[in-house]
Amino acid sequence: MPGSPYTDLDRPPLSAARLRRALVAPHGPWRHLDLRTETGSTNADAAEAARAGAAEGLVVVAERQTDGRGRRGRVWQSPARAGIAASVLLRPGEAVAERDWRPVPATGYGWLPLLAGVALVEAVGRLAELDAGLKWPNDLLVEGAKCAGVLAEAVPPDQPGPPPAVVLGIGLNVTLRADELPTNPTGLPATSLQLAGAAATDRDPLLRALLRALADWYDRWRAAGGDAVASGLREAYLDSCLTVGRPVRVLLPGGGEVTGDATGVDADGHLVVATAAGPRNLAAGDVLHLR
Repeated sequence: MPGSPYTDLDRPPLSAARLRRALVAPHGPWRHLDLRTETGSTNADAAEAARAGAAEGLVVVAERQTDGRGRRGRVWQSPARAGIAASVLLRPGEAVAERDWRPVPATGYGWLPLLAGVALVEAVGRLAELDAGLKWPNDLLVEGAKCAGVLAEAVPPDQPGPPPAVVLGIGLNVTLRADELPTNPTGLPATSLQLAGAAATDRDPLLRALLRALADWYDRWRAAGGDAVASGLREAYLDSCLTVGRPVRVLLPGGGEVTGDATGVDADGHLVVATAAGPRNLAAGDVLHLR
């Protein structure tokens, strides 16, 4: 049957009812889950909801994404039900009295995509039983190939005053076959959990584990007022980061590049690169691992 979710038995559909029972609670971490058969971009959907006043804790999941966004305006697509495409709406600049959370300064928002990367590593390690790591800032690598990515977008309010919301989008290749893998503009090969020999490729428990890990780290980070050191986030990130300690070439968003040794991640989540001209702290860029 054309369009039937059961035409590929290796890729069963997700159940909104089961996911809501497992993940949605009156006081969080996730307050609403919207599962869509197809959409252009889950990040765009979540951002639209943020502009309409949606509360923190919205999760948008798509079985197929036709115009997903990556860093630097790149498009990310995946066959139907072959991966996880999910975006969450967060409002870290707002206080939450019942959880004793004070507002996080906007200067701390840079840790959110790294936080999502740590959650990805934990979920993939726990469920898929794969040894995964992160290429700064948040590309999930398995055996040197990219298996997932994260895109964080700030959503400013319509009127000045309130702090911006943040949408975190996560794309994870689960059962993509070799001929379905995307091409990376930087030349980094792609893979999927299935191709990497994952112990589990059922998207339902993978998505649950990912969202729970994301909620757990967000809770720790918010409880610490957005302090990545006090929350343990910086330490966890460095434990998972494959970039620190190796020579790199970083392609900068505005053109140009920086080459040197990646020596650490600073208090704002920026990559520290020791160059011939001295250390550089980079807020963004495409990292190429050099041998």
